[in-house]
Amino acid sequence: MKTKLTEMFDIATPILLAPMGYVAGGQLASAVSRAGGLGIVGAGYGNVDWLRNELDDQLTVDKFGIGFITWSLSKNPSVLDFALSYSPTAIMLSFGDPESFIPYIKQHGARVICQVQSVTDACKVAEQGADLIVAQGQEAGGHGGGRGTATLVPSIVDAVSPTPVVAAGGIGDHRGLVAAIMLGACGALVGTRFMATPEASLPELAKELLVRSSGDDTLRTRVFDIVRGYDWPEPFTGRALQNQFTKTWHGRERDLSEHLETVRERFWSAKSVNDYDIAELFCGEALDFIHSEDSAANIVAQLTRKAESLLLHGPLWAY
Repeated sequence: MKTKLTEMFDIATPILLAPMGYVAGGQLASAVSRAGGLGIVGAGYGNVDWLRNELDDQLTVDKFGIGFITWSLSKNPSVLDFALSYSPTAIMLSFGDPESFIPYIKQHGARVICQVQSVTDACKVAEQGADLIVAQGQEAGGHGGGRGTATLVPSIVDAVSPTPVVAAGGIGDHRGLVAAIMLGACGALVGTRFMATPEASLPELAKELLVRSSGDDTLRTRVFDIVRGYDWPEPFTGRALQNQFTKTWHGRERDLSEHLETVRERFWSAKSVNDYDIAELFCGEALDFIHSEDSAANIVAQLTRKAESLLLHGPLWAY
């Protein structure tokens, strides 16, 4: 499959690995890149020790990206220099104003991918010089906005042309990839579908839970950011698996803040033993497409092969 995305990065298939914080490590990024896509390591809040380990010990490819949370990177910009010292193919910036970083990244020879959740922000990053824009719908796992993928993607495509756009949010099989292309995108950013793989940096218990769950079991909430002490700005919320913690506190954020000291101690205790009745497991509506654990290479191959067939022959039910 050849698109503007495959041409930009000289890759075989228009699939980017979403830089899921501390889940998309060096192993998963390498597996996606070897399979023909572009793997992006999720540096999240900029933990240098974690990133060094992933890039030094786990990464086994030359073509890869590194993703950052922009508002967090602004508080510790030296992490960007550390990342650029590894000569990444691309740097992906999400959630915040990337203007101060874009020229610097380009000067160091990396492409700039900016993820946005609105047409207004898409136009801003296009003017600022983003090489590629990810239009993220609210179906996505982890942090995001409130617009749906199906309307957001074509709206952004129209608004920022000729800057290429990639679709994200709820894309977990070949039909989603084809739909993204039909909406005008040049590929897809896929995250949740890769979580139940051997290469993902997640406990086995979490992967088993993902296989048993569906998109109906997720919701967008602020409670995990509150209890973890992460000062996420408006309008971002995090899509995660519903559990006892969300049932207790979602919709009661003010009460949670008032009882934070006691609740936080219990939360971190649960997180330390992978107790997902309380701890967070960020994931998206594409859980519906995970039926068993599988390798990243198989997922990329299946998405690509079936998408090519669908584009060539159309759906069987259309005849």
